[in-house]
Amino acid sequence: MIAVTSSSNVPQWRSWLWRVWPGVVLCGLVALTATTINDHVPLVSAMLVAIVAGVAARNFRVVPAAAEPGLALTGKTLLRLGVVLLGLRLSLRAVAALGWGALGVIALTVVAVFAVTVWVGPRLGVPHATTVLTATGTAICGAAAVAGMSAVVRADGPAGPGGAGQPGARSAGEAGDAAGGESVDEAATTAIASVTLFGTAALLVLPLLVRWLGLEATPAGVWVGASVHEVGQVVAAGGLISPEALDVAVVAKLGRVVLLAPLIAVVGALEARRAARLSGQAGDGGTSRRSGFARNRGSAPLVPWFVIGFVVSVLLRTLGEGSVPVAWFEWGSAVASFLLTMAMFAMGAAVDLRRLARGGGRALGLGAVAGVVSALVSLLGVLVLVR
Repeated sequence: MIAVTSSSNVPQWRSWLWRVWPGVVLCGLVALTATTINDHVPLVSAMLVAIVAGVAARNFRVVPAAAEPGLALTGKTLLRLGVVLLGLRLSLRAVAALGWGALGVIALTVVAVFAVTVWVGPRLGVPHATTVLTATGTAICGAAAVAGMSAVVRADGPAGPGGAGQPGARSAGEAGDAAGGESVDEAATTAIASVTLFGTAALLVLPLLVRWLGLEATPAGVWVGASVHEVGQVVAAGGLISPEALDVAVVAKLGRVVLLAPLIAVVGALEARRAARLSGQAGDGGTSRRSGFARNRGSAPLVPWFVIGFVVSVLLRTLGEGSVPVAWFEWGSAVASFLLTMAMFAMGAAVDLRRLARGGGRALGLGAVAGVVSALVSLLGVLVLVR
């Protein structure tokens, strides 16, 4: 019986592989190109290059139909696998060595940035998904955090008073034009553009402010690591200050990344409740949508599998130090970056620029607010708690 079942499944697997390989290979080639560009121009994020390429490919209509199944697989499953492997970068021992003062600054900054951004977003009329993803990218680690959070956030209609909720989907065509909403992929593209823009501004401005304020290497490194958005931007900013500040900044940045898993778990649970509430308010016209959300909520775990995998990866890195070759962890981290870059192209390829342009200005304003809050809160924390 097992042999019969196995043989009958072979054509299905072949059919599935035949459907997805063109899109996966396309994402891989773009990620390879983007990574090569980043190797030669470190200030240019590989993930940003990939997502811009995806947006361009979709809106210039050069994405082949045969690539669509592979793009969907990459933008969901491979993205989550990349988040799991991202944990191999993090050692809890290195983060703890910063001391309680620095850890307090990191935690305070993450909470303040996320809370303020989520509060301000609806008041600026920024859609819900864009608000949450901008908050996450600014508070944690830029594009990688946006990618992780995009797996649990739900898109709907425009934020703010009177914004009709349209619990959303992941493709550009599923967002619900009647509600004027956006898809999660469009929200992710907007958030990544905002985070990249203001993170780049921070890496140029903070080293100048460090010299003006006369900060020593340790507090300067904590400030940069706790406030600048992307890991690459933190490396660039820390390097502009001093080698000592760079070392502290990178560890402080990884301390923020540790908080990605609990943040995704909490937001995922809140998003499920929010979706149930919105579907319950949809009235008779939302009956079918409501039943679908009930099924989704009932079948989805409280903590997504990739968050559990992320935590396991962090523990493996922490417990394996000294007994596992460092090259293994570095290889896993490189694979994580490559998978996330592939996913960025897939996400960009789902974006309709015409719809995205409607709320871009407000979203950039929200990104500016989040960046300023991140810099100010972390600086105040450093001045009070770090010596």
